[in-house]
Amino acid sequence: VQLQACGGGLVQAGGSLRLSCAGSGSVFSVFAMGWFRQAPGKEREFVASTSRNGANTDYIDSVKGRFTISRDNAKNTVYLQMNDLRPEDTAVYYCAAAVRQVGIQNPSLYSYWGQGTQVTVSS
Repeated sequence: VQLQACGGGLVQAGGSLRLSCAGSGSVFSVFAMGWFRQAPGKEREFVASTSRNGANTDYIDSVKGRFTISRDNAKNTVYLQMNDLRPEDTAVYYCAAAVRQVGIQNPSLYSYWGQGTQVTVSS
């Protein structure tokens, strides 16, 4: 499956952004989907994931209550709604697809990756 992420940008602290990741080339709905981020000089970090039907979601503690992952399998798209953004959320955000459905915080469990979209939060 090919993944294309978009929706990043520059926003002030406290603002919101919605990232989108469109999939093509395979059956999107069989994959669990995840969002990761990587800040300069840091390792890639798990942000959120959703199972193939959206029933199960998982978040890193620092974004719980602020970020929401969702998916629309009819549109082959997964979203990350980001509210109350903070400067420490600044990073390149990547979407990824995994065959495994749960316990997928480790990036090595993902088989397909999008190209990344930059999110910058100013203080």
